[in-house]
Amino acid sequence: MKIITVLLCLFSLALVPFVSAAQPNIVFIMADDFGLGDVGRQYEERTGQAALAPTPTLDALANEGLWFSDAHSPTALCSPSRYAVMTGNYNYRSYAPWGVWGTFRPTAIAVGDTTLGLVAQNAGYNTGFIGKWHLGGDFYKKGTTEIFRGKDRTGKPLDVDLTKWVDFGPQDLGFDYDYTLPTGIQGPIYMAFEDGIWSPFSPDSEIIHYDERTAKDPFFISDKGAGPGDSEWDTYKINEILAEKAAGFIERSASQAEPFFLCYWSPTVHVPHTPPVKLDGKPIRGSTPSHHTDMNRVFDWEVEKIVTALKAANVYDDTIIILTSDNGGLWDPVAEKVGHLSNGGIVRGTKNHPWEGGHLVPLIVTWPGVIPANSRSDVLINGTDILATLADIVGGSLLESQAKDSYSFYPLLKGDTSFQARDEVLLQAGAQCELVLRQGDWKLVMQSDWELSKMEPIALFNLANNPKEADQGNLIHNPEYASKVAAMHAHYIKVRNNPNRTVAFP
Repeated sequence: MKIITVLLCLFSLALVPFVSAAQPNIVFIMADDFGLGDVGRQYEERTGQAALAPTPTLDALANEGLWFSDAHSPTALCSPSRYAVMTGNYNYRSYAPWGVWGTFRPTAIAVGDTTLGLVAQNAGYNTGFIGKWHLGGDFYKKGTTEIFRGKDRTGKPLDVDLTKWVDFGPQDLGFDYDYTLPTGIQGPIYMAFEDGIWSPFSPDSEIIHYDERTAKDPFFISDKGAGPGDSEWDTYKINEILAEKAAGFIERSASQAEPFFLCYWSPTVHVPHTPPVKLDGKPIRGSTPSHHTDMNRVFDWEVEKIVTALKAANVYDDTIIILTSDNGGLWDPVAEKVGHLSNGGIVRGTKNHPWEGGHLVPLIVTWPGVIPANSRSDVLINGTDILATLADIVGGSLLESQAKDSYSFYPLLKGDTSFQARDEVLLQAGAQCELVLRQGDWKLVMQSDWELSKMEPIALFNLANNPKEADQGNLIHNPEYASKVAAMHAHYIKVRNNPNRTVAFP
């Protein structure tokens, strides 16, 4: 481990409380590009009809626990959301506010930051990370101890040693065990690592330049293109592998004295959509309107495997499950024609957009014996809030300089009727660089640029009156609301220019 990572861990270390048998296990599941309307229950409530892409496991969790109707991913794209969720910081605090998209780029997690893994680990939890990372990391150049920096999308082989993840992977940021896909299924790189070491897909695996000529199936090459990969990479099998690794971690951890924290970040339902023909003997491919919605069923199956493992280990009743998505759902014209709307049909936009559909996500929390079944909440939640909530659950401590934008909703989970929800959140969109300020029902959208030097207001909505953000309800040019626009714009700039916390220090 590099000295800088040791320093990061020391900065993050907080007072470790006595670990009692009463501390719950925690499983944090985050899907990829999974929208509010991709949950079968939401479709059924909206239409009164059976879901076109059933998700019985997710529905059961929603029925057993707490469903949040106003929960948001920090951004409308995956990589920047992952930084914000992992650290509890808004994206503008990192060197790469629009995301660390390359495997070989420096991580955005800085010395002094804490992470989900460090918070749980420092509180005495056995910690595991399984799934998609997309937060960068360090690998050596071949035959040297020099860190390789360069693009992972390339038309020729790279001079990088991919047998070992040197630093700033899950194993260095608080996770005792990990099985990680550096960029999910949207490689490059098309590889998996277990505890920082390359995990071959089969005994015949080799590390190759993975392109349409060398790929086992050219369809596995994502829209990100060619790059390093495992010669036996098979996207059809990845979800089964990940679910098996999660079940194994749960089985091992349940037999140990300390509680466990599992961070399971599925690459589903990101493209390429590769649903297997069957799972556990049940038809999957072609069972819904599109391969995209087939993958909704695959994600539900992954969650089912986790729930089954918890119950088999007799720890389900002692486990909190938190389930959400890294951003809003995908636009699917095929499924949309027959009525399946990934944004839930109640808001405008999908992934990448500044509109609610880009960042309004499902958030379900179950805690048997604590959270009443079939509970609902309309409080405003941001993905950054999960870290502070985790810290409260495990009894951990944070430094004032850490998780500056994370507001714990733990009291709400415990049924505290005096809980005061956050009334403001700063969000980001995607490739067009829009910024968002939400204050209560008011939402200001600003056009920015990659340098964040321009923040020009382009839309103002009152979501109570205009939940679908219809253009005719855009108040940006209405003189009656000019002072509102100016005040929110000025407030956003003030917050951005202030290095201090945006939420109170616990």
